[in-house]
Amino acid sequence: MRVDRTIVDACYRLDEPALVARVRDALAGSGCCVLPGFVAPDLHETLRAEGAALAPHAYHDVETVNVYNTEPDPSLPDGHPARREMLRGNAFVARDRIPADAVIQRLYTDPAFQGFVAACFGLTGIHELADPLSGLVLNVVAPGREHPWHFDTNEYTVSLLTQAAQAGGLFEYCPGIRSPQAENLDAVAAVLDGDRDPVHTLDLRPGDLQLFAGRYSLHRVSPVGGTRDRHTAILAYSERPGVVGTLARTRQLFGRVADVHLAAAGATRVDRLLI
Repeated sequence: MRVDRTIVDACYRLDEPALVARVRDALAGSGCCVLPGFVAPDLHETLRAEGAALAPHAYHDVETVNVYNTEPDPSLPDGHPARREMLRGNAFVARDRIPADAVIQRLYTDPAFQGFVAACFGLTGIHELADPLSGLVLNVVAPGREHPWHFDTNEYTVSLLTQAAQAGGLFEYCPGIRSPQAENLDAVAAVLDGDRDPVHTLDLRPGDLQLFAGRYSLHRVSPVGGTRDRHTAILAYSERPGVVGTLARTRQLFGRVADVHLAAAGATRVDRLLI
């Protein structure tokens, strides 16, 4: 089975073991791999236009958050990363606002693309999230705003830049700064205090595909400058079927929840990390 060739640039043959090996090597080394110009050049303007049409549907709510997106806990010591407050100024367009024929929707649901992503992450298979709001979203960062340091809820994230900022808006990450067994709070706190040694920086371009292990790598989008939004499609999958976002996190990102989020409240977690 081959991915929709009207979307992916001809230089990428997703059924070639060498490409999968290249991605897996990068992920093993830094938790991140970028495939430049993954989307065919003649679709870059379509990506931009579709994102521009979707952006007005984004839920905007500048919030005070911490790296774990958890509620404030005054019982924690002052130096704890969860006590460090930051302003989250990015916004999200929920999946139920994205048309079925949009490029990013077609890519997200393509079985061959899903097989490629699974192979790259060393998985036997992956599933679209069973969440009507998340899974596939458009991340909108307006000028003067940023997506501050945080960890992802999902172990694996795939993203596609559809519109670059005029200035700033760089993707920065600290590969493997924590693990399923350890939060490594001192290292996380050091980055929040300005330590740049573990920070990797990417200047992504429209059409670039990024595969990222964001649950264990602290990361952010730096403040956006100029007059143009930064738009990124985030394509999230899970090893398990039926995964939905938590009630609090969903309301935080989209300003609303669905029945599936109410039903899933209190479901068993797969690890004991803060998020």
